[in-house]
Amino acid sequence: MELSYHAIPYAQLTTDQLYQLLRLRAEVFVVEQDCVYQDLDDKDQQAVHLLGMTEDGRLAAYTRIVPKGTSYPEFASIGRVITASFARGKGLGRPLMRESLRVLFEHYGEQTVKIGAQAHLGDYYTSLGFKGIGDVYDEDGIPHRSMLFVPST
Repeated sequence: MELSYHAIPYAQLTTDQLYQLLRLRAEVFVVEQDCVYQDLDDKDQQAVHLLGMTEDGRLAAYTRIVPKGTSYPEFASIGRVITASFARGKGLGRPLMRESLRVLFEHYGEQTVKIGAQAHLGDYYTSLGFKGIGDVYDEDGIPHRSMLFVPST
């Protein structure tokens, strides 16, 4: 499955794009993962939203990319990493994260990136160059681990 990626700052999102990304986040994080949490956390307005779209206009993959000081005082971050259920198992995760890092560096400069990864995905993120830091912690009833990506110089 080929996706076209669109990196869009919040203020430039159309209402349809905003609806699609919020709907996908609710479908995956609230309904599928059975996790009641406050998704609308006032970080979207500072974010660049990366939308991976199919040829027929469906949102298949998504990340929220935020500058240093938004999620973490000292680090930029990539969060709300999602592949839609219809697009899973098609090898979209790696290209999504590579494009997310590229967009983050393009918008905010090359720097160390911190993520709060679901703990069961630790090996996946390690294979992309992230390194776990600290202990596993609970976030909204799901085990997470902080991870850092340090770009090579």
